[in-house]
Amino acid sequence: MKYALSSLALAASLGSAQMAAAQTEIEFWHAFTGRLGDLVAEQVETFNGSQSDYVVKATHKGNYSETLNAGIAAFRAGEQPEILMVFEVGTATMMAAKGAIKPVYTVMEEAGAEFDQSKYIGSVKGYYTAPDGNMLSLPFNSSTPVLWINRDMLSEAGIDPDTDLSTWEKVGAVLDQLKEAGVQCPMTTAWQSWIHLENLSAYHDVPFATQDNGFAGTDTELAFNGEAQVAHISAMGEWAKDGKFIYAGRRNEGGANFRAGECALFTESSAGYAGIKSEAQFDFEVRPLPYWEAVTAEPQNTIIGGASLWVMEGHEAEDYQGVAAFLNFLSSPEIQAKWHQDTGYLPITAEAGDLTREQGFYDENPGTDIAVIQMTAKEPTANSKGLRLGSFDQIRTIIDEELEAVWSGDKDAQAALDSAVERGNALLRRFEQASQ
Repeated sequence: MKYALSSLALAASLGSAQMAAAQTEIEFWHAFTGRLGDLVAEQVETFNGSQSDYVVKATHKGNYSETLNAGIAAFRAGEQPEILMVFEVGTATMMAAKGAIKPVYTVMEEAGAEFDQSKYIGSVKGYYTAPDGNMLSLPFNSSTPVLWINRDMLSEAGIDPDTDLSTWEKVGAVLDQLKEAGVQCPMTTAWQSWIHLENLSAYHDVPFATQDNGFAGTDTELAFNGEAQVAHISAMGEWAKDGKFIYAGRRNEGGANFRAGECALFTESSAGYAGIKSEAQFDFEVRPLPYWEAVTAEPQNTIIGGASLWVMEGHEAEDYQGVAAFLNFLSSPEIQAKWHQDTGYLPITAEAGDLTREQGFYDENPGTDIAVIQMTAKEPTANSKGLRLGSFDQIRTIIDEELEAVWSGDKDAQAALDSAVERGNALLRRFEQASQ
């Protein structure tokens, strides 16, 4: 009997080993930690448990910039993963990396996988499509900026928490009241370039750059030193000088201040929902991003931030079969709806949005559909489709430097934005030459 049990154990062990050997491993490099990292791990675990042909191995490679750089270095060394998460500002860089990427529509087609590109939300997929309309990468975590409100802090300052904050003019008046009430942090922000220049431009239907913000060609020039952008940055500069706008950092450092209940208003990604919901010990609310009534009678649409999943060249056909299966899994209505509800990221398909509504999530969590409405209420224009600029990560660093000079009072808005445009255009010319 002992021999029989040992034989069975050996057979089971060999069977498991053979199954493991038969599974095709897919490497997926991403930039998420914390709660978002846990949710990615959950998605991977669910996929791996749903079938026995493939096993996805998810690896955190640092922040967005670090993950992109890791992918580039790995490709040069011949050690690239099958799937690489790349933030939206790296799109032009990936498109120019000829021989390094395998377009997602090609991956799906060669794998014989079902792939209906029309089901993806236009304002989301448009960021990642070729001129012929085919998707180059798969949208994964797409968000758009909104205004987060600490309702308790407004009430304590004697302000009706339901007060209208739809325009920047009205926000300015509330900031005055908050300052007069002794609030130390009336407003802060995350991702200053993305929200207060890139999205400001799209939301007011003015160009951030020529050539349809880079979509029409690499011979684009920056144009965010226009009247609307200068007026907005000037106003924020005045708020900073008066202690009404508190600058916390270039990325999402302000999120910690808001979640700790220190700031009344916070411009941040819709994906801030996961962290705010789990940490905030106060009554919070999400509102649409404000617009300037002096510039437009009504806003256009905001644009996305976040990242998409790029498939790297240099792997076997069976690897791409697994990639196609995993990407289809991620796009399924059930997985997308859960991701949207857990994180605040936009659903990438209309089906996932419809399922979320049917499940009653928006009714139970008022305001969580604001980002979706803000992105999809209007058909995007050439100015609001998105941005496709080479060396954009470096250009954002330039913008950050110049905006910081405004917040500190060292430069006025016009001088700072003129300088950012001039410095950024030099990078665009080098990218254009390298792409030819």
